[in-house]
Amino acid sequence: MTTKTLLKVTGLKVSYGGIQAVKGVDFEVHEGELVSLIGSNGAGKTTTMKAITGTLPINAGDIEYMGHSIRGQGPWDLVKQGLAMVPEGRGVFTRMSILENLQMGAYIRDDAQGVADDIDKVFSIFPRLKERRDQLAGTMSGGEQQMLAMGRALMSRPKVLLLDEPSMGLSPLMVDKIFEVVRDVYAQGVTVLLVEQNASRALGIANRGYVMESGIITMNGDAKQMLNDPKVRAAYLGE
Repeated sequence: MTTKTLLKVTGLKVSYGGIQAVKGVDFEVHEGELVSLIGSNGAGKTTTMKAITGTLPINAGDIEYMGHSIRGQGPWDLVKQGLAMVPEGRGVFTRMSILENLQMGAYIRDDAQGVADDIDKVFSIFPRLKERRDQLAGTMSGGEQQMLAMGRALMSRPKVLLLDEPSMGLSPLMVDKIFEVVRDVYAQGVTVLLVEQNASRALGIANRGYVMESGIITMNGDAKQMLNDPKVRAAYLGE
C-alpha cells in the first residue's frame, strides 16, 4: 500500500546569521507517520523547521506540502492549509490567558461550537490548563507553557503537526507527559514531525527517523532499528 507524501523537503539550504546552517537536506513525511528528526544542539534542526513554516527564507531547494511547493509562503498561509508548528521555546502569548491563547489557535476557524468542543478536548488532555484557564500564560511554568503551546497548535485542527524540541528544559515527569500527548495526538490521526535532542524518547515513539549533523542528514531509516544502531547509541545515547 502506497502512502501519500504530505511533506517533502528537497535540496534545502538555509543560512542563519551569516552561516549556512542547512546544507542541502532531503527528507519526507508520509500521511499517518510520526517521523523524528534528531541531532545535537546546533545541527540545523530548528533552522529546518523555521524554513518549512516560512519564518526563515531559504537559499535553495524546495518544500512541498500535499504535492505543492510552499516555498515563500508565510506561517499564516500554512496554518490555513493544515500545517501547524509548536516552536522551540513555546512562544505563548504571555499577556493573554490560557483560554485566550487557545482561542488564538483557532483564529482561522469560524465554527464556534467546534472551537468550544476542541477547547474542552484540550482541557481533557491537559487538566492543569483547565484549572488555570483564566491565568496569564506568562505566569505559568515552562512545562505548563509547553502544554499550552501544544494545545494551541491542536486548536487549528492540523493535518501535520511540527514539534520543535518539546521536551527541552522540562522536568522528567513533564517530559513523560509531553511524549504521552505526542503519542496520543498521533494515534488520533495527526501526522507528526518531531524534532528532538532526546534521541531515545523521540525514536522510541516514531515510525521513522532522520539524523542531522552539521546541516546535513547523515542517517535515516526505521526508528526502532536506528534506536539499536551502535553509531546512534554512541553518538546520542551516551553508550
